[in-house]
Amino acid sequence: VQLQASGGGLVQAGAALRLSCAASTGRIYSSAVMAWFRQAPGREREFVALTRWSRDSTLYADSVKGRFTISRDSAKNTVYLQMNSLKPEDTAVYYCARGSQWATHQNAYFSWGQGTLVTVSS
Repeated sequence: VQLQASGGGLVQAGAALRLSCAASTGRIYSSAVMAWFRQAPGREREFVALTRWSRDSTLYADSVKGRFTISRDSAKNTVYLQMNSLKPEDTAVYYCARGSQWATHQNAYFSWGQGTLVTVSS
C-alpha cells in the first residue's frame, strides 16, 4: 500500500487546514493503525494523532488535543487530519503512516507517505 499525503500550505495563525492521506494501491486492512506524524525544522519527528482503520478509536498528542481531528473514509481509502486553530509551532512537514500496533513511536509504522508541508505564519 502506497500512501500519498496532500493538503499542506501556508496559512495564518488561527486558520484551519485539512490534510489527506490516500492509499493509492491495494487496500488498508481492518487491523491497520493509521497515524500522522510531523517534523519541524531541526527537530525530531513527533507523533500527532492515530486511529484504527476499523474503529473510531483515536489518540492525540497533548500539543494538538482539542484542535486536531483524525478521521478516515474507508470507501475512499483515505485518512484525514483536520487542523483547526493553527499555531506557528504547528509548522512542520506532516507525514501519514500505516502500522499494525496502537503506538506513538515512529518505529511501529512500516509504510509512510511522502510528507506535506504546513507553514503557519504569526
